[in-house]
Amino acid sequence: MVEKVQKTEQEWKEQLTPEQFKVARKHGTERAFTGKYHDNKEKGIYQCVCCGTELFSSETKFDSGTGWPSFWEPVSEENVEYKTDRSLFMTRTEVLCAACEAHLGHVFADGPKPTGKRYCMNSAALDFQKQ
Repeated sequence: MVEKVQKTEQEWKEQLTPEQFKVARKHGTERAFTGKYHDNKEKGIYQCVCCGTELFSSETKFDSGTGWPSFWEPVSEENVEYKTDRSLFMTRTEVLCAACEAHLGHVFADGPKPTGKRYCMNSAALDFQKQ
């Protein structure tokens, strides 16, 4: 089990850029094709921008054509949590960081093998550590 990270809203505001705060702490979404990692092809690990928890490996990243970084599985299921999201007049599965509950994006059942999942993440919620 991951260790929980708790901070006040003000502490998050001081740590994050306005865009990172809007996406990760207020459940926002960056515009497609604008995030710094949507087309990143370097090898490494994508971590939570808020707390540094390892979330996704470049080994599971694929080009979904959506304009957001997409992965077919997380580094560890222990590092992510799922929540039903009924906003925008639809039902989706939201993906959160298990340590700090940062909003990362959503997961869909239209990804490639071997999982068939597409973890559609916001670049603003991620920090990339090059190998």
